[in-house]
Amino acid sequence: MKIINRLLYLLLMSITPAKKKYFWCELFYKVKFGRNVNIIGFPRWASEAYLITIGNDVTITHHVVFHTHDGGVRVFRNNFPGINVYGKITIGNNVFIGSDTIIMPNVSIGNNVVIGSGSVVSRSIPDNVVAVGIPARAVKSIKEYRENCLKKGMILPPDLSRKEKEEFIKQELN
Repeated sequence: MKIINRLLYLLLMSITPAKKKYFWCELFYKVKFGRNVNIIGFPRWASEAYLITIGNDVTITHHVVFHTHDGGVRVFRNNFPGINVYGKITIGNNVFIGSDTIIMPNVSIGNNVVIGSGSVVSRSIPDNVVAVGIPARAVKSIKEYRENCLKKGMILPPDLSRKEKEEFIKQELN
């Protein structure tokens, strides 16, 4: 991408709300998005981002990296000029991808999935699981995760100011 386009992309992403950032990713990188996709921060899209398909109700957080090619084949180019290996990435519906996750080529992430921060997704992840680690693997069902969240979590009243939210959380944790 030309430097001007890259700067324009970064500027537009920095001033656009999370629920609307997908528009710039589609325009500049040709990523295919479903409905209600939230992009928090700046993901790194592969040079072949047109190989990425993202479903409905997906959240992509800070510094998620999408790789659609195997750059390591460069070591074979003296013997096999022009060799390249590409793979699609498919993200299902109702998926949360934690910060600093790396998603490798030829991977599908199922529906109703949470990918933990810092994971490396190098093989496909089935539906209805929480997957974490290097390489990412399913560690619990989404049902178990929901039950744990309901036990440990708190439900904040709607429309709290930042200060009210801070006070509410501090009070709940004491």
